Amino acid sequence: MEKDIELTLNERIDDLNLDGLKVIQNTEYFCFGTDSVLLANFVVSNSSNNSIIDFCSGSGVISLIISKKKKYNKIFSVELQNEMYDLLEKNIKYNELKEIIIPVKADIKDIKKIRQKLIDNTKNGTADIIVCNPPYKKKGTGITNMQDVKYIARHEVMCNLEDVFKSSCELLNTKGKLYLVHKPERLVDLIEVARRYRLEAKRIRFVQPYANLKPSIVLLEYVKDGNNEVIVEKPLIEYNKDGSYTDEFLSIYKEEK
Repeated sequence: MEKDIELTLNERIDDLNLDGLKVIQNTEYFCFGTDSVLLANFVVSNSSNNSIIDFCSGSGVISLIISKKKKYNKIFSVELQNEMYDLLEKNIKYNELKEIIIPVKADIKDIKKIRQKLIDNTKNGTADIIVCNPPYKKKGTGITNMQDVKYIARHEVMCNLEDVFKSSCELLNTKGKLYLVHKPERLVDLIEVARRYRLEAKRIRFVQPYANLKPSIVLLEYVKDGNNEVIVEKPLIEYNKDGSYTDEFLSIYKEEK
């Protein structure tokens, strides 16, 4: 591993327990959670020719996990905020993934800049897969956090659902796939807005903390120019009645704590 990384105030190194991967995080900013791990594992990529874009990459944890668990050609991690982009670059360097993960400092709406990065590194201006853990909260809702980095990561200040779908439509090739994690209460928007941009929901899976509680997050797979048939998979339950993790949850999550 690269050991010449200088940590700044409030930065720490966490072990992902996945093939030696470690992630540098800043406790003052937005640290990754279960949703990022589950989304990375929800992605289906079986070809070493696939180009993958990670929208709203943050510190790059989704890109890191995908780099060890899926097949791909290149992974393009797109992040706008300076603070999070610095962490992204550190994590790529620390894990010696500079030949695999390409950091892109850009707004996800900057199609021209992202496309040029794709062309420069793959000779192709479109991607096979896009994965995104976007801000969940609508602008002006919830408790306003005066720490801008956190507020922007959680609220639709710099990008909203329509931005995600519009940019995905422009950057995906035909039959390319978008993978998204979000809140179940936004499900109508997650289906209706996507259809405006030729993205058809094909797989939906709800994640519930306990079997008797409502879902806390939803995972979705979209196909560009796909047909209108959708598979709703059985819910993923996180905890047994006694508070221990379910076997299925552990099978997904145990390697990335």
